[in-house]
Amino acid sequence: MTRVIVSLQEAGKECIADGARVHALRDVSFEAGAGELIAIVGRSGCGKSTLLHLAGAMDFPTSGTVAIEGQVTSELSDNALTRLRREKVGFIFQSFQLLNTLSVVENVELPLMLAGMMAVRGHALERLRWVEMESYAARMPWQLSGGEQQRVAIARALIASPRLILADEPTGNLDTATGDVILSLLRRIADERGATVLMATHNQDAAAIADRMVCLRDGAIVEIRDGRR
Repeated sequence: MTRVIVSLQEAGKECIADGARVHALRDVSFEAGAGELIAIVGRSGCGKSTLLHLAGAMDFPTSGTVAIEGQVTSELSDNALTRLRREKVGFIFQSFQLLNTLSVVENVELPLMLAGMMAVRGHALERLRWVEMESYAARMPWQLSGGEQQRVAIARALIASPRLILADEPTGNLDTATGDVILSLLRRIADERGATVLMATHNQDAAAIADRMVCLRDGAIVEIRDGRR
C-alpha cells in the first residue's frame, strides 16, 4: 500500500472579511501518497491556495486536521514546524519568488544555508543539473526567461529532498510550450523522485497530467476523479 504523505480530514478554514465570517474551506478530506501527483482544480477564489497553505503547514485549519507523514500540523511546536517545513515540504510559486540579488545557484542553495548547512554548492548544482539549468548557475534571475526562472525555482524546492511538493499555479505566468516543460518536470518529481506533488491550477490541460483531480467549488470538494492513470 502506498505510504500516505499528507492527509486532510474534514479540514475547514474560516476567516473574517469585511466583518463577516467567510468559509475559505469546508470539510475537505483526502489523502495523497508517495509518488502521487494530485491536481487541485477550480475557479479563482474556490480555495485552492488555502488548501495548499494548510497542506504545507503555512496555515492551520480552524476545524478538522492536517497531517504530514502522520504529524498533525496544529499540534507541533514552532521549532518542530520549522523543521517540518524545511525538511519535508518544497514550495513552487506562480511568480517564482527568486531573489534578484542572488545568483541562480545561490538561490538554490539558500534554504540549506538558512538551515545552517555549509558547503552545499555541489548539492545545488546537482539539482540545477536535474532541471537542465546547471549552465546558468552564475547568472542572475533577471537574466532568465520566465520558464528558466521556474526551473530554478523547482531546483530550489527540491534542494532538501522533500517528501511533499506544493505548486501554486506553476504555469500561470508561462506560455503553453514553456508550461508543458514545467508540467513534465512536476510529473518527473512524482515518478522519478517519489515525492507527493499537490498542484493548484485552473487549467484543465495542466490538470490532465495528474493521477487524481480534487475539484473544489466555494471551498468544498465537489468531486475527486482519476486523472491520467
